[in-house]
Amino acid sequence: MTISYNRLWKLLIDKKMKKKELCQLADVSHMVLVRMAHGESITTDSILKICVALGCRIEDIMEIVEDDSAE
Repeated sequence: MTISYNRLWKLLIDKKMKKKELCQLADVSHMVLVRMAHGESITTDSILKICVALGCRIEDIMEIVEDDSAE
């Protein structure tokens, strides 16, 4: 199982917000978004900052998905 942040990228598109704007608004580093783009884990503090900045819940920006290799 892995974490997918595809919901975050879709939310940013819906809000017409750039990743750089999110970094500034949420006060997180660009590397946090780079890690998310690669499906890597980030701290819960970063997740909280992003959710507060976007006014959303955790499940609005991430989800757990099955690995293709699990089949």
